[in-house]
Amino acid sequence: MPNTTNKHVKITGSEKKPMAGAKAAGKVDPKERIEITVLVRPRADVATRAEFQAMLAAPPQERQYLSREQWAAEHGSDPADLAKIEEFAHEHELTVVRSSAAERSVVLSGTLAALTKAFSVRLQSVTFQGKKHRMRTGPIGVPAELAKIIVDVKGFDNRPQAQPHFRVARMTTATTRAKAKAGGAKTAKNKKGGVSPSAGTVPVAFTPIEVGKLYNFPANKNGSGECIAIIELGGGYKAADLKTYFKSLGLPTPAVSAVSVDGGANAPTGDANGPDGEVMLDIEVAAAIAPKAKIAVYFAPNTDQGFLDAIKAAVHDAQRKPSIISISWGGPEESWTAQSLQNYNTAFQEAAALGVTVLVAAGDHGSSDMYPNDKKKRVDFPSASPWVLSCGGTHLEAGGGGITSEVVWNSNDGWATGGGVSVNFPLPDYQKNIGVPKLGGGKTAKTGRGVPDVAGDADSATGYKVRVDGQNTIIGGTSAVAPLWAGLVALWNQQLGKPVGFLNSLIYTNPVARAAFHDITQGNNVGYQAGAGWDACTGWGSPDGTKLLAALTQPATAKGGGA
Repeated sequence: MPNTTNKHVKITGSEKKPMAGAKAAGKVDPKERIEITVLVRPRADVATRAEFQAMLAAPPQERQYLSREQWAAEHGSDPADLAKIEEFAHEHELTVVRSSAAERSVVLSGTLAALTKAFSVRLQSVTFQGKKHRMRTGPIGVPAELAKIIVDVKGFDNRPQAQPHFRVARMTTATTRAKAKAGGAKTAKNKKGGVSPSAGTVPVAFTPIEVGKLYNFPANKNGSGECIAIIELGGGYKAADLKTYFKSLGLPTPAVSAVSVDGGANAPTGDANGPDGEVMLDIEVAAAIAPKAKIAVYFAPNTDQGFLDAIKAAVHDAQRKPSIISISWGGPEESWTAQSLQNYNTAFQEAAALGVTVLVAAGDHGSSDMYPNDKKKRVDFPSASPWVLSCGGTHLEAGGGGITSEVVWNSNDGWATGGGVSVNFPLPDYQKNIGVPKLGGGKTAKTGRGVPDVAGDADSATGYKVRVDGQNTIIGGTSAVAPLWAGLVALWNQQLGKPVGFLNSLIYTNPVARAAFHDITQGNNVGYQAGAGWDACTGWGSPDGTKLLAALTQPATAKGGGA
């Protein structure tokens, strides 16, 4: 449904490519009603505030974060800008569903005929994996008089935007289980030089509590007073499963609430191998580490619009006030528009200003990220944002109450920790002089944001005991690492009496903090090799939770800084 007008101005970076693998299914229904999100410019850019940059370099206990009320007043949308969007909506027979100065957004409803005309959008109907979707191609246009006000428009295209980063463990026969129980799991060099479970071993799983003990998480805290936000783009949880699971751990059932964003809902599919596995893994790992923290699950459709709206809803939630956001969904950088990369990144910067720590899974398919047969190096987004703590994965083994082996997670079958160098985000100040690899060669070689920052147990062969849709199972993936770190940060926040907030500037610039990690020096994720210090497989490594907090609260010995 093409619409063009000379009065429209293209939003730079809004161009969207055709959906790979989709089949044309005719025209969209012009009478269909949908909701779109219009993102509006801020009153002022927080990054230009000198106090913001100074805050990033200060230890957590000395930081002065903006309140959500301050944010809305100083950096949210100008009411005059919102009024102009509402006037524009009226002129084009669109309905204002809701408006938020803090989130800098206006949600509009209307027919596809009215909306495509208002924003000069090209749409067509396609099918992908048996489901019908609206596919947008080309740029989005806005009236010239609104070109400086509107920064992005989302919701026309409803193709799946992200994938969950988890893997259900493969079970073996009873005979093999018995041998593994008697002899323990062993590791072997894989064909590509990485380290992975040897053939014939079974998953040697841990409860999240056991992993927390191995990583020396604070034992005298439970996350009381904290709220952990979890972003989910499908699936759901069952209260009965949570009750059964936490009873088995000897813990109280956590306080979990479902928050609807863009019509998303807690909707279990009944398939433990589907998105329910992601939802339950996230909740059970985070709540097992911080059992007294409140868990707010923001359910949104798996679209570019739904994902960003859920993140912004969590960041600016003045009711629940989460201090931590855990995200286990993502996709290769190249699958996002330039405008989306920028606006998600801005949302994470807003989180930093409010003292909200954002943890994101680095991906589960090594340095090629979702393209195991492709030798091209790429990283997963939003893990690649310089304003999040990117969480990579390891293969963890234990005995005698301690860690006996920890190497890069690489199962040698297309599953391995994500990691590498961004082609969209430049090298952040905090990553200078740590040896982030360059992409390309010769004069064209350049270095961008390196991921991951940290790591934790992720291999499904040494995964987490969880319960999903009435079944006890074992799940791994970097999806488990983000909520694991989220639970740890909740313990830290409780101990400090205030949020630790943005961690990257502290971890990278404080040698004492870097020494509080278990440095992972064995293995690779196909494209990158582990080594001493930071690497593009496991970042600085897995944490000693107690030592790391003590280190982070010391004054940094080098200049901190943002992205």
